[in-house]
Amino acid sequence: MASAETCPVCRTADIVCGKWTLLLVRDLAEGRSRFCELERSLAGISPRTLSLRLRALEDEGIVARHTFPEVPPRVEYALTEKGRALLPIIEDMRAYGEQWLGDGASGECAERVDAAAPASRGARSRSAPD
Repeated sequence: MASAETCPVCRTADIVCGKWTLLLVRDLAEGRSRFCELERSLAGISPRTLSLRLRALEDEGIVARHTFPEVPPRVEYALTEKGRALLPIIEDMRAYGEQWLGDGASGECAERVDAAAPASRGARSRSAPD
C-alpha cells in the first residue's frame, strides 16, 4: 500500500479537502472574481479564512492572483490550468449529491460548474445521473 506521501489520492485530498476549498474552486469556475465577490458568494466564510484559503490555493498553483496598479488597488482571482483540472471532481460530486444525497433537483452550484466544465463533462445528460 502506498504511503500518504506518495499516494496521489492522499496528496490531492490534502489540497482540496479544506472546508472552503472546493467551493472557492466552484465559484472561480465562472471566471475572475474579486475578494468581496467571493466573500458574498460563500456565506459564512470569514475574511481571514477566505484570505488564508486563497493564499494556500495560490501556493499550490490552483489560483492565480492578478493585481491591477490602480487607486484603490484592485485584485482579482482566477483558476489556473491546474485549478480548472479540479472541475471534473466538482462535477462528479454534484452528480453524486444529486443521485445519492438530494432530491435529484439541480441547484445553482450544479449550473455554475456545468457551464465551466470541459466539453467532455459538460456534454453529460443532466436529466439522469450516470
